[in-house]
Amino acid sequence: MRVTSIRRETPGTRIGLAGRAGRALYSIASAPEETERSGRLEFLVKLEDDGTWGPHLHGIARGSDVEVRGPFGGFFFPDEPDADRFLFVAGGAGIAPIRAIIRHVQLAGGPARMQLLYSARTPRDFPYLRELRAMARGRRLDLALTVTRGTGAAWRGAQGRITETLLRQMVGGDRPLAFVCGPSAMVGAVAEMLVRVGVERGRIRVESWDTKSAEE
Repeated sequence: MRVTSIRRETPGTRIGLAGRAGRALYSIASAPEETERSGRLEFLVKLEDDGTWGPHLHGIARGSDVEVRGPFGGFFFPDEPDADRFLFVAGGAGIAPIRAIIRHVQLAGGPARMQLLYSARTPRDFPYLRELRAMARGRRLDLALTVTRGTGAAWRGAQGRITETLLRQMVGGDRPLAFVCGPSAMVGAVAEMLVRVGVERGRIRVESWDTKSAEE
């Protein structure tokens, strides 16, 4: 495939049509309906600590040809979900596949209720934040944000890591279908907390990776 655009979304991430020359794994951030209409795939790529793409994407630019294989994995929205309420929990760049699912649910229509609990390191480290806030203003998404450091005086959201208290407030007494994506330590902890607040383990779908946490 050919790279059609690259744009900076946060200080540590860029979005664009990306490939995997080194077989690096990325979750698709665009909904299938969007890809079918435009012929494009969108990926959220977290930069290395030194601000570079990493060896697998070194030199990538608009017009570059990249090799894309897949999709692989099992973190996706079911064709016939047995719920009309969906709880999403994302950490940092873990928003990518969740953003794709949220967009898919919206484009598919229907009376679904969606909630998103989204954690990042600082207020500047939320990819897609403007888009998500627009959804929240339009009452298409219940959005809760929390940052783990560097809040600043202007921050009005929650502070600290995702807690059982935050999850309990969002789950309430219902039985949502839950999707959790982020660094592996966060994903494992959140999955166990969801069970403790009443979500059946079989209704929790997770995707994680073993890299330095974007929340730390």
